[in-house]
Amino acid sequence: MTLKKARKYLLFSLLICSFLLANSTAFAQEEHAESESFDAGKMIMEHILDSHEWHVFTFGHFHGTVPLPVILYSPTNGLAIFMSSKFHHGEETYAGYKYEEGKIESLDGNVFYDISITKNVVAMLFSMALMCWVLISVANTYKRSPNTAPKGVQSLLEPIIIFVKDEIAKPSIGEERYQRFLPFLLTVFFFIWLNNMLGLVPIIPGGANLTGNIAVTMVLAMFTFVITTFSTNKGYWVHIFNTPGVPWWLKFPIPIMPLVEFMTVFTRPSVLLIRLFANITAGHIIALVFVSMIFIFGEINIFLGYGVGVFSVLFNVAMTFLELLVGFIQAYVFTLLSALYFGMAKVEEHH
Repeated sequence: MTLKKARKYLLFSLLICSFLLANSTAFAQEEHAESESFDAGKMIMEHILDSHEWHVFTFGHFHGTVPLPVILYSPTNGLAIFMSSKFHHGEETYAGYKYEEGKIESLDGNVFYDISITKNVVAMLFSMALMCWVLISVANTYKRSPNTAPKGVQSLLEPIIIFVKDEIAKPSIGEERYQRFLPFLLTVFFFIWLNNMLGLVPIIPGGANLTGNIAVTMVLAMFTFVITTFSTNKGYWVHIFNTPGVPWWLKFPIPIMPLVEFMTVFTRPSVLLIRLFANITAGHIIALVFVSMIFIFGEINIFLGYGVGVFSVLFNVAMTFLELLVGFIQAYVFTLLSALYFGMAKVEEHH
């Protein structure tokens, strides 16, 4: 296929997408004409937040969703296990609970614990299973034939593993200590990168905003914090509470510098969790905002919806390519900063 023909096919595909989006705008305009207008904020929040069901599509009053297991425990009512389809998208109550705006609430107001298998949990389990299957298969291939040239998935992963080892772990931690931290660095890199990529896939099991969930990024940052804290030595704490080269009046009688240095112990992992959460969530929100513009302008005028639809599709295509790059960069930055923290955790004493 020549470059000229490829451009024609690409332009035709974009026009088809804009036509479908504009038609969905017209449909939405008819549906909301007698009830309420399109709520962009609600739609965006429904897509980026966790959910007890996996929404696939909506056609009129029909919602195509994949129900997920709901597991609730209440000291009063005991354990309740059922599928989220029992709520009928929030229209009905079940077992003393109701589902409203993505959250389960108790009808009698009793305290309960929600340990359900949500959309993010399914996405996380899938990515973990996929990682284990791929990486263990590659490791077994190396064991069977260590002197054979890599091929297939092995040839794809080997440069990435070498990149993490030679460009992140060794320079940041040092030749003598990097190997003990390499398994964690490789795990966190592939976990973040894989889930960033899956978040861009609009079909199951993709589409979940896992790395844009602050609870997930907080747990990853806590792992870095715990490993850093328990791999320190005496020199590390001496540099925090009695930083060399700092004037004495910044240490006594008011310990300004020791307090600042001690705060960095907690601000470093905080930076990790906020950076990853904010960047991934922002990318999803920007894409959804431009999709929402089609419906917003379509409610004003159907032809305006057509025009905005073309612009929105073009922008989202560009955003998708940008998100592919951002997904890799965020995995790299998280891994690099973690490696730097591990390297700074052991301070060599100079005589």
